[in-house]
This record gives sequence, structure tokens and C-alpha cells, in this order.
Amino acid sequence: MSILEMKVPSPGESITEVEIATWLVKDGDYVEKDQAIAEVDSDKATLELPAEESGIITLKAEEGEAVAVGQVVCLIDMSAAKPAGGASTEAKPVAEAPKAEAPKAEPAPVAAAATYATGSASPAAKKILEEKNINPTTVSGTGKDGRITKEDALNAKASMGTPTGGPRGEERKKMSMLRRKVAERLVEAKNTTAMLTTFNEVNLTNVNKLRSEYKDAFKAKHGVGLGFMSFFTKAVTRALEMYPDVNSMIDGQDQIKFDFADISIAVSGPKGLMVPVVRNAELLSFRGIESEIKRLALRARDGQITVDEMTGGTFTITNGGVFGSMLSTPIINPPQSAILGMHNIIERPIAVEGRVEIHPMMFVALSYDHRIIDGRESVGFLVAIKEALENPVELLMDNNPKKALEL
Repeated sequence: MSILEMKVPSPGESITEVEIATWLVKDGDYVEKDQAIAEVDSDKATLELPAEESGIITLKAEEGEAVAVGQVVCLIDMSAAKPAGGASTEAKPVAEAPKAEAPKAEPAPVAAAATYATGSASPAAKKILEEKNINPTTVSGTGKDGRITKEDALNAKASMGTPTGGPRGEERKKMSMLRRKVAERLVEAKNTTAMLTTFNEVNLTNVNKLRSEYKDAFKAKHGVGLGFMSFFTKAVTRALEMYPDVNSMIDGQDQIKFDFADISIAVSGPKGLMVPVVRNAELLSFRGIESEIKRLALRARDGQITVDEMTGGTFTITNGGVFGSMLSTPIINPPQSAILGMHNIIERPIAVEGRVEIHPMMFVALSYDHRIIDGRESVGFLVAIKEALENPVELLMDNNPKKALEL
């Protein structure tokens, strides 16, 4: 018999522990080499664990269990022959054993005890229940023969409102390691930064015109859509050059400024919020930004995103508008110092040169760390984004849309 011990590989630097999120195979299954056998959560991403060899698998860790990097999580018997049809070779007779046992009949005294327990309370318990205005028949006793004890009465809670007979169930589910890390980072951001949010609104008429005019040719030539994210990313990288304090972070008593723009793009994945990074976005064209965002979003959706692809951003863009959000105050993605929130586009009447016109409008929000970004920089940064998006041909395309879109 040739047994392979499969150990947890390291998902990335500084990660010492992962969690078995889901086993994709059962104990005793025959697995093929490179077949995905489990999904494992780290505090940064969910990754698939492929089988290192073919054979019969024996699981050594439970779902939800935290395991150290390098720990054995399963065994693969490489000498086992593949069963016909790929079915499990284990009959697992133990699972059938409970069915053979007939349920034991409850003795008569138990029924009598249950009747006695209903509403039967010790004198001390009865007094407490009266003070709480609780009917003893609604309390389950833990004393001898089901008698309601003083402790039962102290722990009893009054009914809230009139029972309706409807379902009142609840489900307890352990959060994934990724979700717990996201929660931890959000609380950290709220507790350790002097976070403030400023707002503005953007008229997207000219962006819509450009997309309507060039989106078909852009898609035909580059294989990706011409979306809003490329316009917003270009506007952000331009604004970051104008206001470098926004493209910085605090490290102890130092402020670190960056001469590059690694833009984190918040996307919703199957395991929750993920923030892959578009590297050196300031150097990318509209095609380059759209292609990279599509690539990262697909990898996040399919659970293939790596830790390296989600670390090191200098500024974040989040788009709640895809879910219908009108306005929000996004939370900074630490250790970054600012985040831009996009929202849904609504046609609204606005005043244009003394006339009322209807235009596609979007509210935008900038949350920032007031410790290193002052009001002047934050407001100026958001105004710079507004100006670029309302005049994209001049400020984002150098007055040559076809060249900028590589058409």
C-alpha cells in the first residue's frame, strides 16, 4: 500500500493557518490527480485544494476546522484501483446500523413526569415567576422530575408580544475565515482612523455619450465592454497625481506617499467581499483597465483569486450602485487612507445655465483618514474626479477618443 499524506500548502506569506471551508469529496471517494477536493479559507481569500495524486481519499480534518499550514488534512491511497464508474469503494455499513435499531418505547412514568413538570414550581421559583409575570406552564424545568427550580425561574424570559403561530426558527452558522477577517479589518478602520466622508455629484451625460458611440467598436476590437469603471479609474489616477496625500498611508509616525497608483476594486465574490488590485493603473489604457478588472473579477467569482492579487493597493474604489445604492459612507480599506464610493445613476432634473434639464446623475462619496488628509485635499480630490468625468474627452482622452480607446 502506497499512502500519500496531503498537507496544507502555504497560500502566501504571513499566513500560518487556514480553515477547511468545504470538502468537495467524501471519505472513501476515489479522486483523480489535480481534482479539486476542498475549498480552504485564509484570512485573505478562498482557494481550492487539488489532489496531488489519484487514489482513495481518507479525510483527516472536519469542515470548519482550523488547520496549520503544513498539517496533514487527508491521506490518498495511491495503490487503490479506480472503481467502476468512479464510485466510492467503501460500502460504509456503519451508516446502516442505526436503522436496524427499533426506537425504545418511553416508560409510562416519563409521561406522568412531563405532566407534573408543567406549571410545577418550587416556592422560590413560583415567587420569581409571579414577579416577572410569567406563566409557569411556559417554563421548562430542569429539576428532579422536571420541577421548575429557582435558577429556571431566574433564567426565564417573558414572552414578547402575542404568539402568532408563525415560524420562529433561527440558524447559527460559523462565519468563514475570510468574512471574519473582513469584519476585523472594518472594525479596525473605524477604531483606528479619523474617518470622515465628503460627497459630490457627477453628471455622466458625456460619459454615456462616449460609451454609446464607441462601445460596440470597443467590444469588437478588444473583447471587453467599455464600462464605467475604466472612466472612474482614469479619473481617480489623475486626481491622485494632483493630490498625493490621498495616495498615501500612515506607518507609525511616518506618512508614506506613493508615486504609483495600485487601485483596489471591491467586488462581491461567492465567499463575500474581495478587493483585487489593478497594479500601476496610472499606466493602463481604457482597454488595459477593463481587461484587468474583468480578469480579476472572474478569478474572484471562480474562487481562483490569490493573496498576492488582493494585497498592496494604495486606493480603493467600491461600486454600490450595481446593487442599487443611492448614497453611502464607504469604510476605508486599511492601511490605505481613502476610498471612493460610486452609486447608482438616476436621471434627475438639474439647473443648467438657468434652464432645468434632466441628466444622468450619480452621487459619489470619498471617505478619508483626516489624520493625513485635510478638508482641502479631500474636497479638491472629489472635485477633480467630477471635472474629469464631466469633461472626459479633454481631461481623460487628450481630445482624441479613438486614440484613447485604441480604435
